[in-house]
Amino acid sequence: MTANTTAACCAPIAREPLSESDAAELAGLLKAVADPVRLRLLSMIGSHAGGEACVCDLTDAFDLTAPTISHHLKVLRTAGLIDGERRGTWVYYRIVPEAVNKLGALFAPLAEPELVTV
Repeated sequence: MTANTTAACCAPIAREPLSESDAAELAGLLKAVADPVRLRLLSMIGSHAGGEACVCDLTDAFDLTAPTISHHLKVLRTAGLIDGERRGTWVYYRIVPEAVNKLGALFAPLAEPELVTV
């Protein structure tokens, strides 16, 4: 397989070794979503109508206290996966597409590998 073929068919993690800075950045994103509650929160925010969700829409889905949900949202926000905006009493969260796309692109092949027939 040539370098061009590799680049066209393989996910970035299989294309070439990650740089130290890229690995550190991606590890932070992966660490943030490596918790079932945070992964669910990210999914709920991303799939919510209008692309954003009020914290009031998120808390009832979990058997957790509001401070615990706030902690998980803070971890996602600190990692840069979500952003929030206060509107009156509530905070509305939305996904940061560039950050989430980095996670998806890490493992998703850019194209289906060609099947070799013998």
